[in-house]
Amino acid sequence: MSASTTSVPAIAVVGGADCDREAAAAAREVGAAIARRGWHLLCGGGGGVMEAACRGFREAREEAGTACTGVAIALLPGEDAGAANPYVDVALATGIGLARNALIARAASALVAVDGCAGTLSEIAYGWQMGKPIVAMARTGGWAAEVAGKRIDARRTDAVISASNADEAIAHLAARLEVGE
Repeated sequence: MSASTTSVPAIAVVGGADCDREAAAAAREVGAAIARRGWHLLCGGGGGVMEAACRGFREAREEAGTACTGVAIALLPGEDAGAANPYVDVALATGIGLARNALIARAASALVAVDGCAGTLSEIAYGWQMGKPIVAMARTGGWAAEVAGKRIDARRTDAVISASNADEAIAHLAARLEVGE
């Protein structure tokens, strides 16, 4: 599914459930930038990068008031919607475990990777195979740093976009999703 000027993109922020302060700060900034665009934020709903992104999203949305119409959506691996971090607006308990990583990539208009371990790598790989734009926050470490600026394989001619900050990441996505600046 690709975004058009009449639909609201859902940007998946993918990253580890545990992260350091730098990665959390980057995720929070990415979440805020997504909210300021009026886009939806999609994540796995847990802690770490996911919680920081949702927190930044909520804070920016509260600052913007009614001008921000996006929501923070979590696709949880388990069957308990109450397990979502406290900044999620819509928690969907999938009950499908790690398979939810494929669902996140499929439902997203694009992905932003912050830090991350094996789960993040799987979301990046699914997004790549599904032809989704992917931005990696290179300075945050983990798999985001490993794939930033690289082609995952030969099935695509582009590369994972490397970004050094949230504004750069969102500008790349705005251009790729053709939703204007």
